[in-house]
Amino acid sequence: MSATAAPGLTWSLRGRSPDEIPIAATGPDLTPQWAWGGSTGRGVRVCVVDSGVERDHPLIGQVDGSYVVLKDADGTITVEPTETGDTCGHGTACAGIIRRTAPDCELYSVRVLGERFSGTGDVLLAGLRWAVEQRFDVINLSLSTTRPQFTDALRAIADEAAFTRSVIVASAHNTPVESYPWRFSSVISVGSHQEEDPELYLYNPSPPVEFFAQGQNVTVPWLGGATIRTTGNSFATPYITGLCARVLAKHPSLTTFRLKSVLYLAAANVHVSNRGEE
Repeated sequence: MSATAAPGLTWSLRGRSPDEIPIAATGPDLTPQWAWGGSTGRGVRVCVVDSGVERDHPLIGQVDGSYVVLKDADGTITVEPTETGDTCGHGTACAGIIRRTAPDCELYSVRVLGERFSGTGDVLLAGLRWAVEQRFDVINLSLSTTRPQFTDALRAIADEAAFTRSVIVASAHNTPVESYPWRFSSVISVGSHQEEDPELYLYNPSPPVEFFAQGQNVTVPWLGGATIRTTGNSFATPYITGLCARVLAKHPSLTTFRLKSVLYLAAANVHVSNRGEE
């Protein structure tokens, strides 16, 4: 399972200016103002499936619910309420970026990672499946697994999420390996760019990653009420998660497919022409 924030990202936009990948599209007069202008994410339920979230962190505020995936000695897996917070800081960092982007969203946590970013594929599956069953509006997954035996089950969960309007925003792996679920078309996949603007996001015309957001040398909340500077696709993903929350607060009827289309049309490097002129 991938959870670390590694430098030297491969699935990221390094060394390329946003102007180098302009895209032309036709469609409605869709702008960022129409998509999320004035929205703070109020009423949208966002779940962070990660290492937990530190409660009472000044940059996160209220956590509306915290849960942990437990695995007994006999292999039985359950999801239970918890007060244990975060085991390694990764989930707290993601939650802080979501809170900064969509300050009034409802924030929930499901812990699937232990200390030193340790975790197993079956626990990840259980936590993600539970989050989908709870019908959270947006699920942030800054994790992936490289184990092929979990691929089919993850695809089924991702499809179910799309069918039931639970949007999974998944981080691309930091290295060029086969990992999931970010490669599935039923989720929104995110890598990172190195631009300084924290609100800049870009559409990627060269799959499999769909969008790039700031995730390199960013300041994020960490354990003990602190902050650190770090790098990783993990930290680009929650910005897109927060943006999804803002869009859904304004346009709650959007399906995952339509939400992805809105993100595409509102990206900084996509230029929309009502006349179909490039």
